[in-house]
Amino acid sequence: MRDGHIHSPYCPHGSTDSFEEYINKAIQLGLSEITFTEHLPLPSNFKDPSPKQDSGMNENFIMEYFDELTFLKEKYKNKIKINIGVEVDFIEGYEKEVKEKLDKYGKYLDDAILSVHMLKINDEYYCIDFSVEEFEKVINLLGNIENVYNKYYQTLKLAINSNLGKYKPTRIGHLNLVRKYNQKFPFDYSNNKNLEEVVKLLKEKNYEVDFNISGLRKPYCKEPYINGHLLKLIKKYNIKFVLGSDSHSSKDIESIKGFNENL
Repeated sequence: MRDGHIHSPYCPHGSTDSFEEYINKAIQLGLSEITFTEHLPLPSNFKDPSPKQDSGMNENFIMEYFDELTFLKEKYKNKIKINIGVEVDFIEGYEKEVKEKLDKYGKYLDDAILSVHMLKINDEYYCIDFSVEEFEKVINLLGNIENVYNKYYQTLKLAINSNLGKYKPTRIGHLNLVRKYNQKFPFDYSNNKNLEEVVKLLKEKNYEVDFNISGLRKPYCKEPYINGHLLKLIKKYNIKFVLGSDSHSSKDIESIKGFNENL
């Protein structure tokens, strides 16, 4: 079994667990392959909208991140396959800057994920996964919860169609992150045409999805980020996926137990 979405001690909003704590936990659970996908540093001319300014890795440490993983890849090669990866933020309007980052660091990567965490609204950017309060702010700005889903899916379409160069990730992260607070702000998205268009685009581009199960660990989500109607669409269009725990501590990897890669 493979876990394709794991964070690291370089994550500014994660734990201080060492790489080897994550690796040994994965080996203990019987995983055969893992990918570390730390958040790629944000463009230097972009202001992080997260209230804690902690969305991306500090660029001063990115080569250290690659070097440490290169060493550990070799050290553990007879026990587990380790991929060096990043999670790339798609930021509407900053495609050129994100492409420049990927052009600079892509040669060090074995794997990568492209995700939407931020929405552009009236020329400002807002995180949809930081807190209930921040999410409610987005609802108020866009008028209602349906508009938030539409804006999120439209931004996903922009991400999939974007030109981010030869190192652009071809796996899209947590497709239904917009449902992180669905217990607080319930919404039936099953008739949303934008979502089916997203899945059709994935098929057209032959992209994979991050079958991200971290929503199960979130108190206001309580479901994987591919679930219900979206899971039906993923099966209908036969979209390839990679299971991802989206671990921000080594203990989080345990959540992957019980999930079958052939869902």
